[in-house]
Amino acid sequence: MAFLNSWWVYLIIGVIFFYVILQSVIFLLKARKKAFSMGFTKEQINKTITSSVVFSIAPSFAILIGLIALSKVFGPMIAGMRLGTLGAVTYELPAAINVINGVFNMNIGDTLTPEIVITALWVMTLGCIPPLLIIPFFFKKYSKRINAVKEKDNSWNQIMMDALFLGMISAFVGYILAPKTVDNETYFSILGVIVFLTSAILIIVFGLLMKKFKWEWLKNYALPLSMVGAMAIAILFASMGVR
Repeated sequence: MAFLNSWWVYLIIGVIFFYVILQSVIFLLKARKKAFSMGFTKEQINKTITSSVVFSIAPSFAILIGLIALSKVFGPMIAGMRLGTLGAVTYELPAAINVINGVFNMNIGDTLTPEIVITALWVMTLGCIPPLLIIPFFFKKYSKRINAVKEKDNSWNQIMMDALFLGMISAFVGYILAPKTVDNETYFSILGVIVFLTSAILIIVFGLLMKKFKWEWLKNYALPLSMVGAMAIAILFASMGVR
């Protein structure tokens, strides 16, 4: 797996990161120029930029946790490129695990071959392409149909959003509850259920705190704190032999 730390990997990913950062700087400068033309003061603009930077720190912890997990498969550079540009850990990690487990009958902690890593990368990359095509070519038509349904009955909009959310959650619940096979031994993961319930309880508690005490600032910290808390519980129970 030494090729994951080769100079050409750093070069390619460095070019990608440079492009992303350059794009961000250009849009920032254009937005700043537009804000001045709309009458905003320099103090208002600087305050907005500063607050945006501060509130972006908390969500980045969730990405950092995903980066650590994904680095077990692809190394820090490729994992950072995936999560820093296009991917999301809720998609990237399950896709990689499905390839490693389902196609090659191996686990993340095993010694992986270049063939396994490259296959997982191709699956993740090809899986990201459809949304990039659907949005520019079909979103306008889809949006018109959604708006037509909303005009007839506005409650359908909330129902559809709830249905999509529950469908996504159901997919992850199935992933957690599915039997695991390690070294020809199949078992039900009690640890996975404990971590899942812990994160759910924590996010509910944070939601109640925001509602009761009007802590809007907690909105940006609820997800990463829930993930960190669930991971701490996972480490605790795993050290006790729970799996």
